[in-house]
Amino acid sequence: MKEKSTIALVDDERNILTSLGIALEAEGYKVRTYSDGAAALEALTEEPADLAILDIKMPRMDGMELLRRLRQQTDMPVIFLTSKDEEIDELFGLKMGADDYITKPFSQRLVVERVKAVLRRFQPKDPAGAAAEAARVLERGKLKLDPERHTCHWDNNPVMLTVTEFLILQALATRPGVVKTRDALMDAAYDDQVYVDDRTIDSHIKRLRKKFKQVDDNFDVIETLYGVGYRFKEA
Repeated sequence: MKEKSTIALVDDERNILTSLGIALEAEGYKVRTYSDGAAALEALTEEPADLAILDIKMPRMDGMELLRRLRQQTDMPVIFLTSKDEEIDELFGLKMGADDYITKPFSQRLVVERVKAVLRRFQPKDPAGAAAEAARVLERGKLKLDPERHTCHWDNNPVMLTVTEFLILQALATRPGVVKTRDALMDAAYDDQVYVDDRTIDSHIKRLRKKFKQVDDNFDVIETLYGVGYRFKEA
C-alpha cells in the first residue's frame, strides 16, 4: 500500500492548526504543524514535506517570505491561506510560485480536496493509460522535460519549476506551433474544482520566462498571441 503524503501546516492560529490537522489526518495524511514561518523554514529545510499549506499573515516570518526562501531550495507544492481582502497578496503569491490559494473562511472539506488536487498533479491523470507516456522524456530543441522525475533542463542547465509551471510548459511543448488558450492551459495545470482566472496563467507564463532567461538571455520559445493564448515556437 502506497504511503500517504506528508503535509506541513503553517499558521499562527492554533484552532486552524488543530482543526485542519485533524481533517487531514482523517484522510490518512501525515501532518506536521508550525505556528510561525521561521520555525517552519528551519524544519522544512532539514526535512521537506510533500506539500505545504502556508498562512500569509504570520509573526516572525510571513507566508510570502517563507515561500520565497523555500523556492530557493525546493519545488515543493505550496497552497496559501489568505483573507478575503488580500487579492493583491494572492496574485503576488502565485507570481512567486504558489500552486493554489484558499480564501478564509473555508471549509475543512475544501482544503482536503485542494490538497488532493495539487498532489494529483504529480501523478498522471489516468495512471493506467498515461504511465507509459509520462515515463517518456520530452525533448524540444534545448528543452528536456522528464515528467516521471519532474525535472527540467534547458541546454543541459537545470531549471527548477513548480508543479503548475511544469504542467503548463509540458502542455505547450507537447505540440509545438499549436496555440493553447488560457482555458486549455488551466485544464492542463489545474483540477476541475480549482477556479483560477486569466491573470493566473499569465503570471505563471511570466515566471516561466523569467526562470529560463536566468540560464539563457536569448530564451524566446514561449510566444504570446495576444487575445488568443500561448504557443511553443516550432524549431
